[in-house]
Amino acid sequence: MLIEFSVENFRSFRERATLSLEASTDDWLEDECVTTAGGLRLLKSAAIFGANAGGKSNFLKAMAVFRNFIRNSSKETQQGEKIPVTPFRLHTDTESAPTVFEAIFLQNDTRYRYGFGATVDEVETEWLFRQKDSTRETCLFTREGTDFKISAEFREGKGLEERTRPNALFLSVSSQFNGAIAGEVFNWLKRFRNISGLDDAENMESTAWWIDNSNYSSQIKELTRQADVGIEDIHISEKPKGLGDAYQALLGISALASYPSTSISIKTYHQKFNTEQKPVGQVEFDFGTDESAGTQKFVALAGPFLEALMTGSILFVDELEARLHPLLTRALVSRFNNSSNHRDGQLVFASHDAGLLDPKRLRRDQVWFAEKDDFGASRLYSLAEFKVRKEAKFDKEYLLGQFGAVPRIGTFQDLPIHAAQ
Repeated sequence: MLIEFSVENFRSFRERATLSLEASTDDWLEDECVTTAGGLRLLKSAAIFGANAGGKSNFLKAMAVFRNFIRNSSKETQQGEKIPVTPFRLHTDTESAPTVFEAIFLQNDTRYRYGFGATVDEVETEWLFRQKDSTRETCLFTREGTDFKISAEFREGKGLEERTRPNALFLSVSSQFNGAIAGEVFNWLKRFRNISGLDDAENMESTAWWIDNSNYSSQIKELTRQADVGIEDIHISEKPKGLGDAYQALLGISALASYPSTSISIKTYHQKFNTEQKPVGQVEFDFGTDESAGTQKFVALAGPFLEALMTGSILFVDELEARLHPLLTRALVSRFNNSSNHRDGQLVFASHDAGLLDPKRLRRDQVWFAEKDDFGASRLYSLAEFKVRKEAKFDKEYLLGQFGAVPRIGTFQDLPIHAAQ
């Protein structure tokens, strides 16, 4: 499970920004929203609100860059290739400074703290710490440029310093050489997924795997039926021949293998009625052309959501509420904030839906805000920093600007509008 994630000098974030999923001492919605793991009380979800261009998407992008670079730096990056980081560009001090990422997480009841700092040209710093049981945190390795300090507990990394390119991560190299501890970190990263609520095609690749898998297709269908979009059944009608085995994945590993969305055809089935309003069969619809944009969005999200819940993985979603009815969005979030979330899947999402700011649905420490200052730099802060009553109307107070992170817009009344010539 994720405990916290931090980023510094990335896109609109100049200073260090940290999202923590460690619950406060508040007992608010304890049974629904909080779980215990590794001796910690951790939140099952967190929501980030803020104005357009406030930094919500950039924070989620930081998580994606962190994950992808770790997984790919040793096997895909070649000597001299650029590292995919974008520093804060609106200040002279940060243009050439490294971007820094750090995650603290639990894997098999062991707490890890891993991070690195990198420019587009090289990894400047890197570190990995571990804490087992109630013992103190111990350093497994640190890296400062070409200077590596490797502890006896990380002997799997001995001798790999020279195999680590300046633009590659030492952890990634250690994993490529089957290091046990590095493998633990990579196993956690497999349970870490970042998606956009605006990209149905990408999300449908995962959903298609679930629909086509006989062990789990009924759950996708039931979720779709409960969404009240009129779909009684759903099937993959065409897929690439001979690729079934290649797309199998073990349940328990996140980021399941998926079908290329351009190579599949999905059919949905709706109930047909006669003049007496009695059901007389089903009508086949083409999912891509006959279903509404909102229905396509919901079905596309169904796979990644079920994956996170069934495998106990971590799902990050940008623009969660786009094209969805507010009640559907609430239902999806509530499925994580529920005592039936037995595998402790976690959801972190960005949203503009102020209706989600409901003290009956989210605790104060689950609500975060991203806001830009007058110099274009974003900051991230929690509602838990404010003194608010449990019965307060979070949504109204937020829209009134009580917590910040709202746009300072004009009335548009003075906007000159001229007739077209």
